[in-house]
Amino acid sequence: KQWYQRRVRGGMIPHKTTRGMEALNRLKVFEGIRPPYDKTKRMVVPSALRVLRLKPGRMYASVGRISREVGWKYGDVVDKLETKRKEKSAAYIQAKKKMNALRTKAAASA
Repeated sequence: KQWYQRRVRGGMIPHKTTRGMEALNRLKVFEGIRPPYDKTKRMVVPSALRVLRLKPGRMYASVGRISREVGWKYGDVVDKLETKRKEKSAAYIQAKKKMNALRTKAAASA
């Protein structure tokens, strides 16, 4: 989280100008999916798929793999938390589907 903010500050934003400082203050970085969005259904954006965007044979890298290679030591913790989050999210979505089915059944009978 902090290393990413430092990388952005170091080379991507003119951090010494007022505009750059304001942009850095607006930057928010999260590990995983932040709480209001972790219970929503995931959607796939076809135009953003790596298979469709990259030419065959092109190299690519994920931020997680790069950060592990440079010494980030919390990857396994985040993976464990991510599996927990997926389990909770699946249970939440199942309960939501069940409630929607009951709601439509009640509306049809009323």
